[in-house]
Amino acid sequence: MSAMPKVSLIVSDLSGGGAVRAFLLGQVLRQLDCNVEVVGLQFGPDLYAVPPEGVPVVAIPGQAHPHWWKAVRSLLPRLDGDILYAVKPKPSSFGIGLVRRWQTGKPLWLDMDDWELSWCGGDDWRYRPSPKQLYRDLFKRHGQLREPDHPLYVKWLERWVPKADALTVDTSFLQQRFGGLYVPNGKDTDLFDPAPYDPDGVRSRYGLAGYRVLMFPGAPRPHKGVEDVLEALEILNQADLRVVIIGGSPYDDYDDRLKQRWGKWIVQLPRSPVEKMPELVAAAHVVVVPQRDTLTAQAQFPLKLSDGMAMGKPILSTRVGDIPEILQDTGYLVEPGQPQQIAEMIQYIFSHWDEAQDKGYRARQRCVKHYGMVSMGETLGRMLRGVQKG
Repeated sequence: MSAMPKVSLIVSDLSGGGAVRAFLLGQVLRQLDCNVEVVGLQFGPDLYAVPPEGVPVVAIPGQAHPHWWKAVRSLLPRLDGDILYAVKPKPSSFGIGLVRRWQTGKPLWLDMDDWELSWCGGDDWRYRPSPKQLYRDLFKRHGQLREPDHPLYVKWLERWVPKADALTVDTSFLQQRFGGLYVPNGKDTDLFDPAPYDPDGVRSRYGLAGYRVLMFPGAPRPHKGVEDVLEALEILNQADLRVVIIGGSPYDDYDDRLKQRWGKWIVQLPRSPVEKMPELVAAAHVVVVPQRDTLTAQAQFPLKLSDGMAMGKPILSTRVGDIPEILQDTGYLVEPGQPQQIAEMIQYIFSHWDEAQDKGYRARQRCVKHYGMVSMGETLGRMLRGVQKG
């Protein structure tokens, strides 16, 4: 293997899940002197996330079955790395990686940042169609089984997770279920550094002057609990409070439904490249990560946590999954799905602002120590050395 190995990161859908984690892994691998390329199918018109500077992306238009294999044949030759690194155990990432490993003999790593089956019920999910429904799902134009990453195929492919040459995960839930090495959803704490920013100036620049900003720096989805914060603002009914959302959901009209019901409390800013995110997060008074207690949330390490921690912001979150361990005593925790508790904690934070500022300062210190690029790179560096020795 060359002194600077090339890593081909394989993403199942560059217009959907997996792209953010792939870009983060790509940044860490570049700091470890790897050449990195993100390669994947793209089923929607736009990339889900803006790639960070220096991480090239190869997007192949994705298609449903039976034309999916045609797209895969176009993609396979682009996977020319010394190491193949699939993000998520899906046919369009891990499955393609298994095929390419069979073709080339190159090592195949797998990263899991979600439990994919949690989105459809976890272990209780079953696919039990009638013969008529099975025919429709296989042969009709919009049949479910024509989707390359249908849960049935993912369930089958999970049995192959032990066949990966290395497995990385970002939560204790996934580690207990699948094993693997822990690589958190960390942050470039040199880039995400509050020192260069004047929060009041940033708020003025983005039209947020005069507001107390509760920021959710990501794409809202039901399990992420943004509705609970909006309900809390209804309870408080204080005119200067706003929930600021950065970006939005590419999956459905969930953003629009939030705005239809709670529009007076919401400010939505456009999605931005990672290099711009520190400035945007600097505008927050408080970063809110109100995860609900669902299987999906339990299996996740919310990226918004490390956004807020790195930028030294007071964080209001919930006791779900690894969140209490990640924050420890550097944030504020309430029970999930409890708008009244969120309302009371918002009041407390702004009434004890010096304490909140101190917690934010200590959150950054904790992020630098445990969830920075250096911490992520320690595990990936050991994996690289193992490949090079082999």
